[in-house]
Amino acid sequence: MLRATDDGAIALIEATCNQVNHQGGYTGLTPAGFREEVYRIADRVRFPRHRLVLGGDHLGPSPWRRLPAEKAMAEARSMVAAYVAAGYEKIHLDTSMGCLDEPEQLGDLLTAERAAQLALIAEREASISGQSLCYVIRTEVPTPGGALHKIGRLEPTRAEAVVATIEEHRRAFAAVGADGAFERVMAVVAQPGVEFDHQNVVVYRPERARELSGALAGMPGLVFEAHSTDYQPLDSLASLVRDGFAILKVGPELTFACGRHFTHSTTSPPKCAPTGGSTR
Repeated sequence: MLRATDDGAIALIEATCNQVNHQGGYTGLTPAGFREEVYRIADRVRFPRHRLVLGGDHLGPSPWRRLPAEKAMAEARSMVAAYVAAGYEKIHLDTSMGCLDEPEQLGDLLTAERAAQLALIAEREASISGQSLCYVIRTEVPTPGGALHKIGRLEPTRAEAVVATIEEHRRAFAAVGADGAFERVMAVVAQPGVEFDHQNVVVYRPERARELSGALAGMPGLVFEAHSTDYQPLDSLASLVRDGFAILKVGPELTFACGRHFTHSTTSPPKCAPTGGSTR
C-alpha cells in the first residue's frame, strides 16, 4: 500500500480459496473478515480504500475436492457468493480439479461448464449491489508457495491450449446466459516458464514464450496472468510485462522481504516493493 501510494497506483490484494472462504479457511477468515483486515491496514497507513481492489484466487471446489462433485460445487457456489457479497471485484474461477471419484485434472469442457456455473452465481450476487466484476480464467499454475521438489526447465503453456480454453469458456458462459460475464474476462492464466523451489529460481526466458505471447494478438482485450513470479530478476519482470503478462502474482517473496525489514528495523513500517500486482 505504501508503494502504491508513492506510485499513485491501485493495490490489488487477493485471498486464495483455501485461505479464506465462507467457512473460514485455514486463516479462520471469511471473505468479509479478510476485507476488514485489509481495510484496517489501509486506514492505518492512510491508503484510500477506493484504490484497493480485492480479488479471490482459485475460486472453485478445491478445498472440498474430497467430496462428491455435486457437494463440492455447492460449497464453491456459496464461497463465490460470499466473496462477491463482500465486495471482491477480481474473480479467478478455477474448477479444473477433480473431486471424489473423478480424475485429478478435468478436461476443458467440464472445467468451463463448472466455471460458468460459478460465474452465474457471481453475477447474480453482483447485481444486488450493482458491482461490475472482472474475471480471470484458466488454471495452469505452479504449486502455490513454490515447488516442493527441485525444478529445472519448465515448458510454457502452448498457445493453442490457451485458445481452446477461451473458446470452451465462451460456449459454456453463453449456455447458461452469462455472456455478459464472459465479456468481462480480462485475463487468462498461463505458465510463461517461471517457478521457484526451496533453492532455485527458474528465470523467465522470453524466447521460449514467444509463441505464447504472440497468441495475445488474436485475443484483443486480454492479458496473461502469471503465478509464482517471486524472486525473478528485475529485467525478467520487465520482460514478462512487455510480453503481455500484465498481472504478476507474488506472495512468498513479499512476505520474505517484509520479514527481513522487520528483522533489521523496528522504527518504521516497511516500504516493500512487490514484484507484482497482488499477493496470496
